[in-house]
Amino acid sequence: MRVSGRNARFQQWEALLRNRTKRQRRGEFLVQGVRPIAMAVEHGWQIRELLYDDSAALSGWARETLETVRAEKVAVSRELMHELGGKADDVPELLAVVALPEDDLGRIPVGPNMLTVVFDRPTSPGNIGTLVRSADAFGASGVIITGHAADAYDPKAVRASTGSLFALPVVRVPTRQAVLSWVGDVRAGGIGMSVVGTDELGTLDVADHDFRQPTLILVGNETTGLSSGWREACDQLVRIPMSGAASSLNAATAATVVLYESARQRTHPVTSDNDK
Repeated sequence: MRVSGRNARFQQWEALLRNRTKRQRRGEFLVQGVRPIAMAVEHGWQIRELLYDDSAALSGWARETLETVRAEKVAVSRELMHELGGKADDVPELLAVVALPEDDLGRIPVGPNMLTVVFDRPTSPGNIGTLVRSADAFGASGVIITGHAADAYDPKAVRASTGSLFALPVVRVPTRQAVLSWVGDVRAGGIGMSVVGTDELGTLDVADHDFRQPTLILVGNETTGLSSGWREACDQLVRIPMSGAASSLNAATAATVVLYESARQRTHPVTSDNDK
């Protein structure tokens, strides 16, 4: 198949980039970039369509992807690939239409070393992608997006994750209660999960909390922080000490600091008085 004009097929792809409702209705999203596409393939996501520039001499990676991935292949004019690619100065070799996974908390692996992040009501797709990238880098088992939030499958979120969206479960959950019910089930299964909120008024410095136990890290909205309901659900509120003029950290940056500290403790555990 070849698409060279702005026909109905092209308009569907364009809608996947711009319209969250249509992404959800069709159960798919458009993926841009070599690394995100490669990660989606590597981690076994369902690729429904591969779009390729019909006028370019494709790279070895692009040719191999077209040859080995089971998906409908569509030749698209260079002009339209440029429009869908998201970069003013570049035309992508490939774009992929990928099926959305189920928003099922059962996708998150449960175990004695689990480390999961909740991002509550984030407004920025870029912050979601950045947090997912950090969660992947520091060994988290999953990310949960709660409440009325930006979309984890928005192109800005997918790009900011640099492919990490495909490497660990990211689950959208409408309510806090649904997450807490899942936490209850995890605990009932014998995993003593600790719920730790990040807050500038936290009672404990982040380095002084023991992250070696199974942990659910809570990160609040970029403007208003954690909701009162989430605060009440916390076993501990931790703060990140700051000495400069900044009044606070970006939400995704704060999450990265906490995730780094968690990974540091788990990789190089510090013996405390309680361990002696």
